[in-house]
Amino acid sequence: MSDWKDTLPEAAQTYLDGKRLDEVECIISDLPGIARGKAVPASKFAKQDYFHLPDSIFFQTITGGWGEAADENEGFIERDMILVPDMTTATAAPWTGDWTLQVIHDAFDRDHKPIPFSPRNVLKQVVELYHAKGWEPVVAPEMEFFIVARNVDPGKEIQPMMGRSGRPAAARQAYSMTAVDEFGPVIDDIYDFAEAQGFEIDGIVQEGGAGQLEINLRHGDPVKLADEVFFFKRLIREAALRHDCFATFMAKPIANEPGSAMHIHHSIIDKATGQNLFSNPDGSETEAFYHFIAGMQTHLPAALAVMAPYVNSYRRYVRDHAAPINLEWARDNRTTGIRIPLSGPSARRVENRIAGMDCNPYLGIAASLACGYLGLIEKENPREQFFGDAYDGDGDIPQVMGEALELFDAATTLHEILGPDFARVYSIVKRSEYEEFLQVISPWEREHLLLNV
Repeated sequence: MSDWKDTLPEAAQTYLDGKRLDEVECIISDLPGIARGKAVPASKFAKQDYFHLPDSIFFQTITGGWGEAADENEGFIERDMILVPDMTTATAAPWTGDWTLQVIHDAFDRDHKPIPFSPRNVLKQVVELYHAKGWEPVVAPEMEFFIVARNVDPGKEIQPMMGRSGRPAAARQAYSMTAVDEFGPVIDDIYDFAEAQGFEIDGIVQEGGAGQLEINLRHGDPVKLADEVFFFKRLIREAALRHDCFATFMAKPIANEPGSAMHIHHSIIDKATGQNLFSNPDGSETEAFYHFIAGMQTHLPAALAVMAPYVNSYRRYVRDHAAPINLEWARDNRTTGIRIPLSGPSARRVENRIAGMDCNPYLGIAASLACGYLGLIEKENPREQFFGDAYDGDGDIPQVMGEALELFDAATTLHEILGPDFARVYSIVKRSEYEEFLQVISPWEREHLLLNV
């Protein structure tokens, strides 16, 4: 057992220093990004090389139903997958009552081939396409979320949390340190949990919504950063629960407040030279830079069903409400869907502002990278740079889930990058969710249609 613990990442070893490890949570992300798996005693984990879960965990809808996504030749037999630990992901679960580690696992079939609809495998496949071209993709995600009052009745509207001052968190106080202080105890636990897990936070700021925060992560390897977002969503929820409130990553939890995005910054390193593929030696922008943007403009509409995976996701794309409504691109302009932040040539990057925080981080980053990759391969040029307020222009992204799914289903080129079997399963599950939603009659319909039509 001591030999096994000696191979753990440094943060995990520090967390366990002088302690007795009790339990290991063997986890994997499902399509929504929920951690699935099982907890095992540490002594048992030390003796196992893998464990099994049925592949049907990827067929389940967010409501607990099932999409008919099993192989049509075999039917719904719930074939076992082989889940193998990636020990580089071993990290603390510091909110538990005992000394517990979490370890992310990769999913394989009995021939040790990656399960094609496992989200982490989808992202790995896209990253490998970059590697095959001699490119190293680099991403930096930004996570927006709300801290809200406990809500155990779905019939009631979500309310901001009560701050330290005894007043509800105030809206429209973006970047206010006083507003951040209102969340002090929750933020303290977020920092403590992140430190115990070995995660480096680049900063926490108050966003524009009531009780809305943003956490920025340092740039790095896409799979590693997706792992961190996956872990972060869990630790933030746990930190909030300690203080009698909820953390929510819904794209639009509160009416008339901004939604929550997962902005994704992209750059690419030429592995042969170590140089940013978006910058020439003289510091000017390369053709690859423009091709990447063109790929975003061309393919993001079809990828939106992955980056905006629920009916609620489309409530975020509201004119003049901090989320983009089109795919214009511009330098240092937060009204466009594709933004080029201020930077020097070595840090030149492209920011995708379309993805919602409700997306699975593996799939959101994979889809975004896939669009840029197709642009690099197709070598198309983007539209002219936009100047001014992009909210004055027309929207050019789907406005409802059904439209987004139609575009996704027709995007066979994108399917080849993400994996045809993933695209098949994802579409079936998301259509099952959408059809279930369409059976729900909302309070708005009862109020305005019951006696008036």
